[in-house]
Amino acid sequence: MKRKVIAVLLTSLMALSLAACGGGGDSGDSGSSDSGSSSGNSDAIRLVNGKIEIDSQLKKLAKMYEEETGVPVEIESMGGGIDIQGTLKGYYQAGNMPDIFVNGGATDFKNWEGMLEDMSGESWASDTEAAYVDEEYGTIGFPYTVEAVGLAYNADILEKAEIDPATLTSPKAIEEAFKTLDSKKADLGLDAVVGYCAEATNLYWSTGNHLFANYIDGGLERDDTTYIDMLNDGGKVDEERLTDFAEFVGLLNQYSDPALLVSGTYDQQILNFASGKYAFVTQGSWIGATMTGDDADAYEAAGNFEVGMVPYAFEDGMDTILTNSPSWWSVFSDGKADKAKEFLQWCSEDKAQQVLVEEAGFISPFNSCQYVASDPFAQTIVDYQTAEKTSGWHWLGMKEGLAQNYTGQVFSDYAAGTLDTEGFVKTMQQVIESCYAN
Repeated sequence: MKRKVIAVLLTSLMALSLAACGGGGDSGDSGSSDSGSSSGNSDAIRLVNGKIEIDSQLKKLAKMYEEETGVPVEIESMGGGIDIQGTLKGYYQAGNMPDIFVNGGATDFKNWEGMLEDMSGESWASDTEAAYVDEEYGTIGFPYTVEAVGLAYNADILEKAEIDPATLTSPKAIEEAFKTLDSKKADLGLDAVVGYCAEATNLYWSTGNHLFANYIDGGLERDDTTYIDMLNDGGKVDEERLTDFAEFVGLLNQYSDPALLVSGTYDQQILNFASGKYAFVTQGSWIGATMTGDDADAYEAAGNFEVGMVPYAFEDGMDTILTNSPSWWSVFSDGKADKAKEFLQWCSEDKAQQVLVEEAGFISPFNSCQYVASDPFAQTIVDYQTAEKTSGWHWLGMKEGLAQNYTGQVFSDYAAGTLDTEGFVKTMQQVIESCYAN
């Protein structure tokens, strides 16, 4: 297996070298912190981090760890458009691999088949449901934060409308809530009940990945791969489940802001929600950073209202939101693997978690963590995790390009009214089969 991977790496490196010979382009230094090689300390652990915005917090952790254990940790942060996987392949060819490095999903992990440590036996692995687990190679990804996909809501508006979000676990209950809110829009200061946007060119990822993810995983146990397995078996779908899902999406179409529905932008969607103009919005927990960052003035003017999430409950009894780590840290087997695993174990424990949560703003993936980030969605995610009411992110295993080139347009056509519910289901089946046939 290693020979196969090395061959792929060499091919990629040749392509990178040819591209570099073409001149132009950025050296990459502007998006990297301490990028390149280690300082030469043979005892040091080296970690390549993919979130340059937390470089200083990771370096604080490294200093704390060295003071506590005597083991130095070198942090190399990459961002600003750097091709992290391409850079790592170059490090591999040069014999300069870090001991710990970031992987963003199945495609990245595939680059390193057979080269990563199985961390199944580490204590942290039994303290989280967000680890990256490969059927063949075991637990090869350490989660450092969690994001969630659910139907986000403005808690103040729901309270004023006397709607208990805990009851919204069926399509009928959600439809009744939408009707109630729609009848009170003027009193509540709403432009629309839902901020849903199905624009296909720039927001295909929101519909084709994150919304469609609920068809794949909604209401399921985290390890239930029924519907992603069907999808990857030639593009098969469960027509009954897909029809239920389509009817729910129809509700989003019906109660969304018509000014946003087919031609809006992500920025408009989040700004309007932060401004209190929508009771619900079809985005994940990542919007919390925008609400308290770029949209902070509008959010403050709207009262810095509390937020939460309910499931996309397109079938009765659905009571889970979808959570996962957006990327993971992996340990290179041919490096200082034992020392690296010890450092990651320490990162899952109290002192490090306090820094990662309170200073880096991460939502901890670890059940034992007692800290809650200041992010608006942090508490609701922690509550769902504590109640063990989360489902997985198996949409990451869909065929590449499915959302961008196929399903995103189907959501858009449905929103525009050129497809009815039956047409949505049939067209979705056809385009998925076509994608997998190609």
